[in-house]
Amino acid sequence: MPDAIYTAGLYLRLSKDDERTGESVSIENQRLLLTNYAHEKGWEIREVYIDDGWSGTNFHRPAFRRMLRDAEDKRINLIIVKDLSRLGRNYIEVGRLTEETLPQLGCRFIAMNDSVDSLLGDNDMMVYRNLFNEFHSKDTSKKVRAVKLACMRQGKFLGTYAPLGYKKDPLNKHRLIIDEETAHIVRRMFGMRRAGSGFRSIAAIFNDECVPSPKTIYYGRNGKKSTRAENGLWNESSVKAILRNEAYIGHMVQGKQGTVSYKNHKLVGKPKENWIRVENTHEPLVSLEDWNMVKELDEISFKPRKTSGKAQNMFVGILKCGDCGFNMRAILRKYSRKDGSVHTAMDFICGNYARSGKSACTVHTISEIALIQLVLEEIRGNAKLMEYDEQKVTEEILRSANRVTTAYLATYKRELKACKDRLAKLDDTIATLYEDRVCGIVTESMFSTLLHKYELERAEKSRTAEILSHKVETFENDNVDAHAWGGLLRKYAEPEMLTQKILLELIDSIEVFEAEKVDKRRVCKVNVTYRFTGPITLASAEQIDSDRNVGI
Repeated sequence: MPDAIYTAGLYLRLSKDDERTGESVSIENQRLLLTNYAHEKGWEIREVYIDDGWSGTNFHRPAFRRMLRDAEDKRINLIIVKDLSRLGRNYIEVGRLTEETLPQLGCRFIAMNDSVDSLLGDNDMMVYRNLFNEFHSKDTSKKVRAVKLACMRQGKFLGTYAPLGYKKDPLNKHRLIIDEETAHIVRRMFGMRRAGSGFRSIAAIFNDECVPSPKTIYYGRNGKKSTRAENGLWNESSVKAILRNEAYIGHMVQGKQGTVSYKNHKLVGKPKENWIRVENTHEPLVSLEDWNMVKELDEISFKPRKTSGKAQNMFVGILKCGDCGFNMRAILRKYSRKDGSVHTAMDFICGNYARSGKSACTVHTISEIALIQLVLEEIRGNAKLMEYDEQKVTEEILRSANRVTTAYLATYKRELKACKDRLAKLDDTIATLYEDRVCGIVTESMFSTLLHKYELERAEKSRTAEILSHKVETFENDNVDAHAWGGLLRKYAEPEMLTQKILLELIDSIEVFEAEKVDKRRVCKVNVTYRFTGPITLASAEQIDSDRNVGI
């Protein structure tokens, strides 16, 4: 085929890794080099295809795909690149492209600096060049990963954009500083959650008030338009992500995701134990008290629900049956008074009884009105006791907390010792297994099977030991601030009414026991456990209901 009828497509590519390693020349220099070469040969340049910033391991590059479509449509019949690495850094894909795809399309291929020309057919060294190009990509990937890992361990921020409420320091892009323009959104969100609002409820309020979402703020500030099909509104996931981000208490947690390999750039989540966490890297946006309160709400699976009558149950996740431990269920009931009038009120019954009947548990009925009154009296009583004898209450808080800490610590230490003992035993077993293989006592196939089994168990035990060690260290270093809790208790010495906020700040759980008849009165024991003492009960209360006729 004479050179005069060739219509050429010049393909140019430069990735960030190429720029860092100095592997390739700039896009403009590539363009000049290839343009001069095509003009010297007298070929028409139909199109210049540029993929700037795209990795050679990625074969979904936009300009690259467009070039192949033009070759299929016969718009071009010649592709020129500076060298084979510009076409790609995967020797299998590049080989398939140059050996099968382009010849089938009747398209000539030239890699100028590598002296590769499909028309001449002298391409014996091409497979080795492609292989070396892939090795280079693999080696570069390892180096980049190592550098990023080192930066993460130093607490340097590596994200594309800062979390809402922060911005990158103009003098150091790896450091976060508070952005006062958006910080109030985050602080308000933590306050709403602490007061008992759910994730979806917070998102709905923000959308109703037209509070801009994080991505809306980011794209608006940078004058960019989102390439994704998004509505720019808050949602449950975005609220949850912010409330669980340790960046807001000054800690940097990175490495939560990573690519499958240097060839496959799909992001996958990493196990939590592999995350890189560095404390106190920047100024916190919310107090540690607010953070811990919000975190504890997640742990008790707090989900505000409404009963069938649309009444709000603020005791969800806190109120439990004192005998079987199940959560209490809220129901609306109609009561007939002696004068014949009917009124509606909320009662709580054992969830186990409601689900499975008398064979599971008893009803454990308690009215919402009586429960609220009892809890309020309980809080007021302990708050007044704090005012009257602060030292006594403080000592009780510390004593209770220490009992809980000691119990948990002993359990974790016992489990950690057992785990370390098993690891030592596994090391001895594996060593013996190697000796048995050398001596011919076990076959090669049996050796491989047993070794794989023991290695898996050792890896699992090592992860468990690391987690237990962290728990032991946390409990040993954790001190209860009894005076801070005492101040919180005094804060509610005279609450006008019981709110969800008060419950969530003070109460860990409320246990309701089955009622008994005492002197023709219905007496129900209720135990209130405060958050700052763990599962130790400080006080108890009694519900006394007058006789009434109940009708559903």
